[in-house]
Amino acid sequence: MNTKRRDLLKWVSILSSGSSAFAASVDSSLSDDSGRLIIVLLRGAYDGLSAFFPYSDPNYKIFRPTISIWTQPEADQSVFYKLDDDFALHPSLSALIPFWEEKRFAFIPTTGLSKPYRSHFEAQHYLETGQDGNNSMSNGWLNNLASINKGSGLIGVGEANPEILRGLIPPKLVPRGNAALQTGVLGNLHHRAVLENLYAKDPALNDLFINGENSRLNTAMMLNQAQMSSSQESMQANKDASAPSALLQDSRHLVALMQQNANLKLGFLSAGGWDTHAGQGNERGALSNNFLNLSKALSYLQDNINKPNDVIVVLSEFGRTVHENASRGTDHGFGNAMMVMGSQINGGKRLGRWEGLALEQLNESRDLPVFHDYRLVLSQIFERVFKLNDQQISKVFPGFANQVVDRKELNLFVS
Repeated sequence: MNTKRRDLLKWVSILSSGSSAFAASVDSSLSDDSGRLIIVLLRGAYDGLSAFFPYSDPNYKIFRPTISIWTQPEADQSVFYKLDDDFALHPSLSALIPFWEEKRFAFIPTTGLSKPYRSHFEAQHYLETGQDGNNSMSNGWLNNLASINKGSGLIGVGEANPEILRGLIPPKLVPRGNAALQTGVLGNLHHRAVLENLYAKDPALNDLFINGENSRLNTAMMLNQAQMSSSQESMQANKDASAPSALLQDSRHLVALMQQNANLKLGFLSAGGWDTHAGQGNERGALSNNFLNLSKALSYLQDNINKPNDVIVVLSEFGRTVHENASRGTDHGFGNAMMVMGSQINGGKRLGRWEGLALEQLNESRDLPVFHDYRLVLSQIFERVFKLNDQQISKVFPGFANQVVDRKELNLFVS
């Protein structure tokens, strides 16, 4: 086989992987009203102590003299929204306030992996495979979930091949940003005809190519149609304001494709840039800008993915240190805040344990502890949204013991 043909075969194989998921989801018999789960992964370890800052804890400003929120005497305290007697919401996340007040939004401040892992690469691997300490090339837990909850199509927007989607069920993968709107070489009629002729003599390979070709073209067509409609609305509302963030654009693409295909039940988005070792900022700065972009994306997702059993989850590989460092940033920590959104969520409140920032309460006198394994939080969602039992959940998270006592403590859903 010559090099050109081998390269084309590789290209067709990659292309067809998306079409397989598309075809599988179309053949599914799931009803349109069954639940959907969207996972938003903030790569780099976002600072949950800034997103939900413990304004009433005296140690907060002591440990973070320059990057704590609400520190400066001249700050207008009226812009800070108190969530309860312990926590307030970062002002750049204010777009989420309506969901909090509607009790569709909650957070758990002390979640994470089973023990501290200071490496992003290591921690993200464990987080995405659902198996702490297992360094093998395991399937991603979101793919495991699709395998167990038959007919739940997988879609990921932004990343080429995230670990969380790796496994037996071929996911539908969509490029990030404007690249998702391009048809690539298939958009050229001459090039498409050459490829079709090349594989016409091999029925099996020809079917593979045609499926992949149709998937790529259909995806681009759907998103371009959605983009045109969205652009008209944006022009009226924003009056030629600058384009929204990449995460918001990816969220729009995810929603458009999930609305076109009701059998795409499991969605994945990610955003980088959360590793704030220096110049983190407080009410303003790099982290504040990231929060603003995140809040826009989450607002859009919640406005559009909001059927009774739909749930949106935001998580990160670990948290950040309670103490700020000499570079006015924070270093790799342990416990962190997970966010959950949905109409059945026990929202408008902080869920789970919180014991403050006293040194004796911290992990190694530097990090938030983990009182709730992130898999425990997700397990409750699997039970509610997909009706999984403990045996099925153990197949999503091999080796994880789903603890009933802690499950009651979290009280994630309304009864």
